[in-house]
Amino acid sequence: MSFLLQYAVFLAKLFTLVISILIVTAGIFSITRKAKEQNKNKLSIKKLNKKYQEFAETLNAEILNKNQFRKYIKEEKIKLKKNSKLLKKRVFVLNFQGDIKATAVNNLREEITALIQVATPQDEIVLRLESGGGMIAPYGLAASQLQRLKDKRIPLTVTIDKIAASGGYLMACVGDKILAAPFSIIGSIGVVAQLPNFHRFLKKRDIDFELLTAGEYKRTLTIFGENTNKAREKTQHDLEEIHHLFKDFIKTNRKRVDLAEVATGAHWLAKDALKLNLVDELITSDDYLSLLAGSGKVEIYECRYIIKKSVSEKLYGNLQSILSQLTWFKASSS
Repeated sequence: MSFLLQYAVFLAKLFTLVISILIVTAGIFSITRKAKEQNKNKLSIKKLNKKYQEFAETLNAEILNKNQFRKYIKEEKIKLKKNSKLLKKRVFVLNFQGDIKATAVNNLREEITALIQVATPQDEIVLRLESGGGMIAPYGLAASQLQRLKDKRIPLTVTIDKIAASGGYLMACVGDKILAAPFSIIGSIGVVAQLPNFHRFLKKRDIDFELLTAGEYKRTLTIFGENTNKAREKTQHDLEEIHHLFKDFIKTNRKRVDLAEVATGAHWLAKDALKLNLVDELITSDDYLSLLAGSGKVEIYECRYIIKKSVSEKLYGNLQSILSQLTWFKASSS
């Protein structure tokens, strides 16, 4: 009996120890998981003035002799000391790399939410925009996010180095100024819808396709069913309505644009788009920011809201980017 009693006490102690270890482990795991979740998404701020300064110092260290380099460093220190006494304008740089679904709007909305807490009408937002367009609702939301800056009277400059077409230009036109590299692609102010139809293929093989709906226009054009003229007319009407809204939005933001000339779905190189008032100046984003930094009167901050993605999400994002470019080129050539 004494042995059994001692054995029972031993088991009770062992059980208590195991439970205690499990509770501590679970607590550590919970704290670690919460910390990871908190650190998963974050706002990253980088001062670009320092970047440009380091570039210049690195190059001058190589191309100047020792005496010349010492003189350069001395002059830079004097210049920095003088500029530090000036009341500097702040420029906040954002980046938008568009795909079909405008997934970058998830980052953009957080960046703008952060900026409107601190930016003032004396500051400036520079959006480096690259997009061939895509789905209507996401790009409409992206444009609306930029409108939040306009509503706060915070100056917005949009720069385009490669392309701002269709939904991309819908976003760009919100800017107070649109700056574009000479060979960037601008425009494509139109709406497109396309889909394959396998009805005849299925019919030839005696395969029926049933589509049940409640509501006359719940479905118009379909992939597998037989499309009717009425369905085509309804879809065309919807496209025209969206195009009308697109044109109204551009007219509101770019009053000097001749819509009859530019809202045809055509696109132009920026050097030609300048003549059509689709852009305001031919300059790359690099030159524009370098000029601001070189003035010594501007502090430039690059803001990025970083959403950490899994490997599968990264692969999907890359696929979406490729499809976006292929879709745009196919639509623009048709």
